Amino acid sequence: MSEKRVTVTCADCNLSETFDSLGTAREFVEDHRTETGHEPTWQLPELAAGVQRAGDEAGVCGRPGCTDTDSPLYRGEE
Repeated sequence: MSEKRVTVTCADCNLSETFDSLGTAREFVEDHRTETGHEPTWQLPELAAGVQRAGDEAGVCGRPGCTDTDSPLYRGEE
């Protein structure tokens, strides 16, 4: 059995779930946002700091506060 690696939490309802895959966690986050209007967060402890920074700069998380629009990795608004 694989080790669970993605943790999703929601401060609004004290939710905490762990998932084996990023895709499943992402679906859960979107469903929770749609169903409750809450903004859950996730933690990916296995990613190296450089990978997390590159994802932030590219705008992967979708939050304006962590996106670096001056970065060559930034993909723009969809």
